[in-house]
Amino acid sequence: MKPIWGIDVGGTKIECAVMESIKNRNILSRKRLPTEQEGGYEHILHQIKKLVDMIAEELGFRPERLGFGTPGTLDPTTQTLKNSNTVCLNGKPLKADLEALLGVPCTLANDANCFALAEAKWGAGHEAAPNAEVVWGIIMGTGTGSGVVVHGKVLHGRHGIGGEWGHNFLDASAYACYCGCSGCVEQVLSGPALTRFYNEKTGRHLTLPEIVERYHQGNDEAATATMERLVHFFGKAVANVINIIDPEVVVIGGGVGNIDLIYDRGVEAVKKYIFNSGKCETLFLKPKLGDSAGVFGAALLCA
Repeated sequence: MKPIWGIDVGGTKIECAVMESIKNRNILSRKRLPTEQEGGYEHILHQIKKLVDMIAEELGFRPERLGFGTPGTLDPTTQTLKNSNTVCLNGKPLKADLEALLGVPCTLANDANCFALAEAKWGAGHEAAPNAEVVWGIIMGTGTGSGVVVHGKVLHGRHGIGGEWGHNFLDASAYACYCGCSGCVEQVLSGPALTRFYNEKTGRHLTLPEIVERYHQGNDEAATATMERLVHFFGKAVANVINIIDPEVVVIGGGVGNIDLIYDRGVEAVKKYIFNSGKCETLFLKPKLGDSAGVFGAALLCA
């Protein structure tokens, strides 16, 4: 078994980790550099190469291939990046440029896909159902997205947007989305959408943990309405996907995924809309890998 290399390209940092093998995630080296996206596309490429060179010098060998977790998605037709909130990457032939710069084959997937793959192969999904046919990894945080892993492989799709759950239509009451549409899942179930809903009702600007705490105290009608909204629309949004891909496991990451209400009342809400006589045997789990999921999933792309 050969070492596997993964790189997680984030908005503020680029992280590289080298694991012993596909079978053993013992970390041989792990380092970070700032992304410094204000320097532009070429500068980000330079930071990536600098990071790879640093680790190669430390370990005494270079990668034979690299997996990359990216903001945004590589378009299968144009082979350029799209839908990235690191906007200087959009429209760029990132895969081709990385391969030319680093001299090795590179595999790219977006950060939600890497999260799902890592949790399916090494994290919560693997622990609970190591032989699962389908694992769905959800991220509910500043944004809302997901990745689908089928038979241990990321589902990319014809347009490279497999798992883009956050931009499905959910409800007309949602806020307008940066994608150009209204009613998206992200504009209902993300952390900012939930806090905005509360803040507009009260005129108070509280964080999501503060709103959750006030809900549990039971004396804040707006906090109760915010959490009821979360439960209701979580049920609808998740049931729609379960009806299509029927995963054995759903792993929920991101700050909203820390709200315990999701795992009892949220799952009960799913049962209202699932096409299975009100029964839902899907496992809903919190992630196990923390902030390692992105870089671990990137490395697993090399499998």
